[in-house]
Amino acid sequence: MNSASSGADRQRAIQDDIDRHEDELGHAADPHAAQTDVRRHPENPLPRQHQHKPGSEADLKPRPQYKAPDYIGSDKLKGMIALITGGDSGIGRAVAVLYAREGADVAIVHLPEEAEDAAETCHQIKREGRQALSIAGDVKSPDFCRQAVEKTVQAFSRLDILVNNAAFQEHARDIAEISDEHFDETIRTNVYGYFHMARAALEHIGRGGSIINTGSETGLGGSGGLLDYSMTKGAIHAFTKALASNVADRGIRVNAVAPGPVWTPLNPADRPEQEIESFGSKTDIGRPAQPEEISPAYVFLAAPSCASYITGIVLPVMGAPM
Repeated sequence: MNSASSGADRQRAIQDDIDRHEDELGHAADPHAAQTDVRRHPENPLPRQHQHKPGSEADLKPRPQYKAPDYIGSDKLKGMIALITGGDSGIGRAVAVLYAREGADVAIVHLPEEAEDAAETCHQIKREGRQALSIAGDVKSPDFCRQAVEKTVQAFSRLDILVNNAAFQEHARDIAEISDEHFDETIRTNVYGYFHMARAALEHIGRGGSIINTGSETGLGGSGGLLDYSMTKGAIHAFTKALASNVADRGIRVNAVAPGPVWTPLNPADRPEQEIESFGSKTDIGRPAQPEEISPAYVFLAAPSCASYITGIVLPVMGAPM
């Protein structure tokens, strides 16, 4: 037997072994069958639902999991002050809770319409034994961004961490469907808001502090139904790297987290209700992330004890390889 035929025989033998194994199971191997977490998370199909923007976590079913009961704090952010935009719900709320558990006092920025969710986030921060501050306004306004930073510094006497997280997204099947108003809202919220907040915060953040931006898998690979949103997230990734270089000599680190699909009010306030059933099902894990599965990445990047030599990175947390 020549080497070529023996190689083919070995490949067929391996194939036969896999086929026999699958026959014994009675079905083809399911890539989503493995349980990758200890805590049970909601799986697809998710209940059909649609919300009016900006969306409400209080009305979301099932409620997003953000408390991370298995996460034990260890004073990684003890004595630090954090300001989180979009901190009323979703990823922002989950980050606020873990920052408080790690010893930080936390201010959150939210739209006035999100006051109910913001009150719940502040309640949870206080349950962790830390101080909370709720600031209502729109990050599209540079004046409001300056005021939000000033209110935080007035309340807590300093600022160490800025998390840029507020976002606007709305699916559109075709570029012709994206009006100037739609495009402007996305760009001004997702890009201008991050820039205005960073510029204002950097007047106060000192050596050892950090800025963490929320990017997205869409900024890495694009999304045909989210042309403008993908564009802004790609800009956020570039802004992160450029700003990291710009402020490195000041001892300030700038990084980003790029989540995949996450169960937050952003989604039923964006998609038709029939599309919510399968949201996140195309990840290797087979479901969307819960906010509590994303928030530890923000702790890691904010904590000097963990990430003092990490700046300018975009950390993907997508439920699958890039």
